[in-house]
Formats: sequence, C-alpha cells, structure tokens
Amino acid sequence: MTVAISSISPKIYFVRHGETDWNVAGRMQGQRDIPLNEKGRWQAEEAGLKLAKLIARPAELDYLSSPMLRTVETADIFMRTLGLEPKTCRREPLLKEIAFGQWEGMTWKEVRQAHPEMYARRDMDRWGTVSPEGESYAMLAERVRPVLATLTRDTVLISHGGVARAVLAATGCVAKEKAPLIDIWQGRILVIEGTSFNWV
Repeated sequence: MTVAISSISPKIYFVRHGETDWNVAGRMQGQRDIPLNEKGRWQAEEAGLKLAKLIARPAELDYLSSPMLRTVETADIFMRTLGLEPKTCRREPLLKEIAFGQWEGMTWKEVRQAHPEMYARRDMDRWGTVSPEGESYAMLAERVRPVLATLTRDTVLISHGGVARAVLAATGCVAKEKAPLIDIWQGRILVIEGTSFNWV
C-alpha cells in the first residue's frame, strides 16, 4: 500500500554517511556493516559544520538515522559537531540502505561479468529491477514512505545514497526513472523542501 505524503511537508536535511573503504573500491555495501574511513569521519564533521551555518537553533530539529554502522558513526560525529548529544538522534530501521542481496561486496564490473542478463535488465530499468535476494528502488521507496509521512517538523535524515534517491522520488522532487541516476554527495547536505531540492 502506498502511504500518502502531505503536500505541506517539513523540510528535510538529508546527510549521506561518510566515505568507507568499500566506497573507494566501488563495492556495493547495501546492508553490510562497513565502517567509515578517515575521510568519511572528516566528511561527517564537514556536514555538521554546514548545517550549523544553515540553522540558528539545530536543537529544534528532529534527527533520524539508519541503524547501520557507517550511518551511526556519521550521526555521532555530526551531532557532536553541532554540540548535541548523539543519543538524541533516533535510529530508524526503515532508513537502511537498499539491499543488493547477492551483489553486496561486488563491483558493477563483477556483476556485469557474473550476471550479464540481470545487469542488462537493470540497465534498462534501474528503478524496478530487483537484485537477487535484494530490493528494487521501487521497493525501497515504499519502505521509506511511512517515515516521511510521520515527519512533523524539519528533520535531519542521516542515511544512504540509495535512500536519498528513493526520498527524492517519493517526495516528487524527481521522476522515479531519473532518481537512480542522481549522484548523492558525501560531506554535503541535500535540502528537500516540498517538491524541490538543492545541495549545500
């Protein structure tokens, strides 16, 4: 069932977790727990500094994060940078990264070599294709919709690249066919307001 999202929604400040060694290697992390690397910890602090310049009273926002290791590490650094207690950022399991199933740990080159037909199918339909034992972006969007529907005030979401793309589609900021192609930057803030978005 599709959960309706109000046309008058709170502003979302979306923060992608910082870099990991698997990001550097181009490996799909999905729902594997991979820690931040040194650059990733710096990016988490950088994102916190950017929000501090945007918001006069950051304590008045809500904070939610994926419960995965790389997002929890990012959230803890981010909150401390803002002068806030890390425990005030609530963990939300529905904000976990898209599950890539059997493809987790692989690069796209390895997927193309091992599963050429599935890779070609995904290349034609990145929104709807389900990886083996994983999820599609369409499934992910339905997973995160209930979270978006319950937001009552401006909120920071600390999550993953795939989740950001699903949120952009679910809020009507971009067409679902284009959402999987959008780059989601680490160390920056994606500001989503209504059906528009911009990067800080």
